[in-house]
Amino acid sequence: MTEERSAGAALTEAMAAIRAAVGPVRPEIAVILGTGRGRLAESSAVRRSLPYAEIPGFPLSTVETHEGRLLFGTLGGREVVAMQGRFHRYEGYDLRRVAFPVRVMRLLGADTLLVTAACGGMNPLWQPGDLVLLDDHINLLGDNPLVGPNLDELGPRFPDMSEPYDRALQQLAQQSALELGIPLRRGVHVAVAGPNLETRAEYRMLRALGADTVGMSTVPEVIVARHAGMRVLGVVIITDACLPDALEPADINTIIRTARTAEPRLAALLTRVLERLPERPRPAS
Repeated sequence: MTEERSAGAALTEAMAAIRAAVGPVRPEIAVILGTGRGRLAESSAVRRSLPYAEIPGFPLSTVETHEGRLLFGTLGGREVVAMQGRFHRYEGYDLRRVAFPVRVMRLLGADTLLVTAACGGMNPLWQPGDLVLLDDHINLLGDNPLVGPNLDELGPRFPDMSEPYDRALQQLAQQSALELGIPLRRGVHVAVAGPNLETRAEYRMLRALGADTVGMSTVPEVIVARHAGMRVLGVVIITDACLPDALEPADINTIIRTARTAEPRLAALLTRVLERLPERPRPAS
């Protein structure tokens, strides 16, 4: 069996297991919930949840702050499927497996991806707890989830990445933030492999490359989403200041606490975005 057929078979098996467990769901929106996103999950009207362990092909999350469930319900009046917990290269998974759930959510019917994450902030004008709207990204993971045989039924061999984060969705998020009185930064994200945080010299390099935030996720999922024709909105929370001339030792408990403190604003913003989001024409089932 070729690698391409194996990938296609894995998607078919995952879809069959999900349909058998939760029925004929057809979400409009896919959401990826990162570290400290429990409140956002609670904001959605969850009708069904499915542990990743029950879905063929899904990796298992080894990070304590990631629940490891696929949620089905509504948020902002829209049908959503949400990953409560994501996967990372530092857990030992290649990027094709990291981004596999995005392809599954696309095949379920979602044509829009909302991606969230906890990140380090390298812009000296920003503070921990700030929300950042992603406008672009840099992939320094040393890998790409599209390496290998292309799944032509999902997307082209050489997908365009001139607009990884949808400009119309960015505008809608900025308008929503203004209405809600939520400060919203806008910048460039860089993904690195981890799991260690960066040295002072590495932060200087990443900042010189043009990045405002740094993290160990998000980019692989966005690449696969864009390959499959999904529009993407990314909003991240700055959980720690990564300023090389004033760098302090990172404390994971402080990072998680900062993410959870900022989460109500993130939940309110994404809910408002979905409430205002124009519906896209959908092909018949």
